[in-house]
Amino acid sequence: MNETELLKSRLTDLSQRAFERNYCTFSDFLTMEEISILESMRELTLHTVFGGYDGAERCVVGFGDEVKESDFPIVCMEIAPLQQKFADKLTHRDFLGALMNLGINRSTLGDIIVDENRGYLYCLDTMSDYIADNLTRIKHTTVSCKMLDTPPASAIKEPEAREIIVSSLRADAVISALYHLSRNTAKTLFLQDRVFVNHQLIAGASQMLKDGDTVSVRGYGKFRMSAVLRSTKKERLVVRILEYK
Repeated sequence: MNETELLKSRLTDLSQRAFERNYCTFSDFLTMEEISILESMRELTLHTVFGGYDGAERCVVGFGDEVKESDFPIVCMEIAPLQQKFADKLTHRDFLGALMNLGINRSTLGDIIVDENRGYLYCLDTMSDYIADNLTRIKHTTVSCKMLDTPPASAIKEPEAREIIVSSLRADAVISALYHLSRNTAKTLFLQDRVFVNHQLIAGASQMLKDGDTVSVRGYGKFRMSAVLRSTKKERLVVRILEYK
């Protein structure tokens, strides 16, 4: 049984347990590729995807009739240098590397947001005590960990509204215009399995986008379609998008 079949089996088991025993079940954190596999399993209808905050890339799946965001076994931890003045400059890679060095399974960890040399980690609640007790150093910097109800507003940036002009609402046309790529380069991203729309891997560059669609382009960023504002004299479209920086 390959990895995809194992994932499908695990998700099916969680879904069946939730249905048969009438309670909520939860997966570990899934990658965008794994969430795409989940969304292709049409039989798994009663599920909710959440990563701890709006727009998270790594998410937990909750199965059950009335799963609320507050039910998810996700906590937020602040990882901060004890003395910022003498701390190394810490990057996302530094935080993740230090966590991996503790022998932690990546699937128990969600997104890490870095802001002002602090890391805000979303993880499964079963891992929080272990991380707090054992993560004491990143590079040459001594750090401390504490639980937060939510990270500061400055850490989770609101998406930036932009207006772009596109020839159509085809996914490759919008990606090309937003990231200043040629259409051929944009099409190559689809062949490389780097484009996700609403958590689903998209193979066809010709897919039409609509208001509310969230598009992740690995290596470039993420944006949400907001609205078609107007047409130009040359019959092109002026589109508002919300870009996550």
